Amino acid sequence: MKIEFLGHSSFAITGTQAKMVTDPFDPAMMGIAYPKVTADIVTVSHEHSDHNNAKAVGGEPASQRGEPVIFRLPGEYERRGVRVYGYETYHDDAKGRERGKNTMFKFILDGMVLLHCGDLGHIPSDALLERIKDTDILMIPVGGTFTIDAKQAKELVTKIAPSIVLPMHYGDSALKPEFSVLTPVDEFLKLNASTTTHQKDSLTVTEETLPEEREIVVLKRL
Repeated sequence: MKIEFLGHSSFAITGTQAKMVTDPFDPAMMGIAYPKVTADIVTVSHEHSDHNNAKAVGGEPASQRGEPVIFRLPGEYERRGVRVYGYETYHDDAKGRERGKNTMFKFILDGMVLLHCGDLGHIPSDALLERIKDTDILMIPVGGTFTIDAKQAKELVTKIAPSIVLPMHYGDSALKPEFSVLTPVDEFLKLNASTTTHQKDSLTVTEETLPEEREIVVLKRL
């Protein structure tokens, strides 16, 4: 499996049977270009423009698979051998009264479990944590203001205990000024100084090469 960071909360995940893209963003809103990308599956955690630009993702013409299927709501799905589970959460810590609902998506493919938190704004309930504790690779917001912050992200990582953590939704000087309220990823890394951290252009991993000790991987934006 290969994972690439498209920016903000968007990743391209290429498995042996299918390719997925999470939370594609509107470049006009973000101030950075959105890479040309194709997929079989697109997930949208919530209907804000920095997460729901599904039309930016094309189909997989190389294999003539057609246009991608788009999952926007909680539920259980399957596409091209990939199992997808959507879990209802909130974009804030007030049960959605401030920013609405958010869907976390769990993917099971290539013998691994991946969890994309979307714009999670709170620590999930114990009941939900029980359903996601099998996560191997966790994509988690760490920038605060609109989501959980670096300290809460560290708490959630401890509760879920994944093998690999991929930070997302953090401050980036290339983004428009309105996103300057997000703290940079370094804040999260400082709180996790005892955890091995890697800076990579992309992540290639298999079930057999998952690290025994937790690692944080900061992916370079394409």
